[in-house]
Amino acid sequence: QVRLVESGGGLVQVGGSPRLSCDVSTRATRPYAMGWFRQAPGKEREFVAAIGWFGGKTLYGDSVKGRFTISRDNAKGTLFLQMSDLRPEDTAVYYCAASGRIVILTTTSEADYWGQGTQVTVSS
Repeated sequence: QVRLVESGGGLVQVGGSPRLSCDVSTRATRPYAMGWFRQAPGKEREFVAAIGWFGGKTLYGDSVKGRFTISRDNAKGTLFLQMSDLRPEDTAVYYCAASGRIVILTTTSEADYWGQGTQVTVSS
């Protein structure tokens, strides 16, 4: 069992650079593939960023590539999403997800665990 708790969201101005965190609680000793997804009102949940078991590989959705950076600190059990150059279209609930079945997590169907989400609202 894995428990995920996101934090760091809120109201941000256009161009802002907040950092989201996801605290990972688990008794498992094995690593998990981790990722960030987001869901805007009236839209499907979409892939934002993913990181491999030990942080060596990262992937990004086209809409955030070059602006967001995913990282993880396995020793502290924390996943991060550094966001920059925020735009109004980045407004969404951001979810942390984990999977024990695959090496890198890029689709919602492959996630085994989800956090409750944190709202990011970008105001102009």
